[in-house]
Amino acid sequence: MSICILLLLFWWLPTKSFLNAIQSISFPVWFFVFSGYLFGHVLSAFKWRLLLHTVHVKINPLEALKAHSLGLFANLCLPSVVGGDFIRAGVVVQRHGQLIPITLSSLADRLNDTFALILITTVAGLSIPHSLEMDVGPWVNILASTLLVGILSVVVFIRYIPFSMLPTYWVEKISKVRTALSSLSAAPHITFATFMLSVLIQSGFIMLNVLIAEAIGIAISVYIWFFAWPLAKLIALIPVSLGGIGVREVALSAILVPFGVEVAPVVAQGLSWQAVLIFSGLFAGIMGSTLLERDVKK
Repeated sequence: MSICILLLLFWWLPTKSFLNAIQSISFPVWFFVFSGYLFGHVLSAFKWRLLLHTVHVKINPLEALKAHSLGLFANLCLPSVVGGDFIRAGVVVQRHGQLIPITLSSLADRLNDTFALILITTVAGLSIPHSLEMDVGPWVNILASTLLVGILSVVVFIRYIPFSMLPTYWVEKISKVRTALSSLSAAPHITFATFMLSVLIQSGFIMLNVLIAEAIGIAISVYIWFFAWPLAKLIALIPVSLGGIGVREVALSAILVPFGVEVAPVVAQGLSWQAVLIFSGLFAGIMGSTLLERDVKK
């Protein structure tokens, strides 16, 4: 699917405009964006570690960084942008066990990031009158409402269903999930702090995209980027491509064209950001596997 989308984009786009846009990005901009992206994921590893500690899974900062790095690398070859979450959790489960608490904290971390994107795009959208004409707002509200209702329904089911109604096989598992949920709900300050960290990190990623866009020559308001980029990333959660490649670029183009932006520079910006993701993922994979090898030798 990723290959098909990219081939269609390259066949349809004016090649000269696309290549000129790519070439206009200087090395200092590339390096700053690359470094900023890696720093954002160091913060993300710390954020996830906080949630793990809340459910009584104690890992040190180096373990969190190793697992997060391998998850970031896995995003290069797994569907959607959440495929790496499974690898990240698996690295910690392999060493510490506690599958259910670790899975639950990873899910909470992903939900934090998702709701941070929804919050950012909604607040930014309210600042852009033209966005109201795109009928995007109702879809964002539907997505947020569906997620909230789904989460609350699952939580209520797990917390209050009588064990007598469950098969024996599921009683122990549901009991462990209840314990982990109780640990998370007992530390609302940690949950709120990690959510605010998600907002900060995603906002930082948006500003890195703005730097690339300005280097290419896309002159639009920062508010529009804070509206369009999170929305495109939410669409890229659909598991039809590797790491959201292609889907994100098509979505971003569709959102920005009504604001008077040409398609070729937008796709060039999106693929430039994708290049940052790929090189960062490769770098993270090398770093994570090196740390893993050291652990094995010990």
